[in-house]
Amino acid sequence: MFERFTKDARDVVTGAVEHAERAGAERVDEGHLLLAVLDRTGSRGSFALAALGLAGKREAVAESLAAARRRGGLTGADAEALSGLGIDLDEIVSRVEATHGAGALAGRRRGARGRFGHRPFTRGAKGVLEDSLRAALAHRERRIGDEHLLLALATRPGIASGVLAEHTVTPGALERVLWGGGEAAAS
Repeated sequence: MFERFTKDARDVVTGAVEHAERAGAERVDEGHLLLAVLDRTGSRGSFALAALGLAGKREAVAESLAAARRRGGLTGADAEALSGLGIDLDEIVSRVEATHGAGALAGRRRGARGRFGHRPFTRGAKGVLEDSLRAALAHRERRIGDEHLLLALATRPGIASGVLAEHTVTPGALERVLWGGGEAAAS
């Protein structure tokens, strides 16, 4: 499958590994892939993010990812939904961290690595890579670009899609910008 990746897509995967290493994460996850897509310039994925108003908001996205990780993978929308049920997720996280230490729900061990010094990818991150192939094939494209990785991140349930949705980047909007005439507005 990796032979189908464009240079931009390969750079995203490499960037995701670097993000995981800098964060001391045990594994490369979807959030690391999202940050790596946000780092790109001059690619179809970066064009789509700019068209959808996410250019220059990398830090806000990084903060949203960090907050979701701190909450054990629950996004801002999840926290809001629980709040509607009278559950204060921030209070629960604070209590868990008071007992077990900061970042207890994030589930990371600093500096851990897989065999041969490589950081393995989480099941979700592997799923994003697989879904990017499906996205390329669905658009009758032979090569997998960073736009396909971005679409897979927005489509696959998890932290990355939740954070993208919080910042108004949805699969439908990406489809319209990338393959539907360049308009970001919902129809």
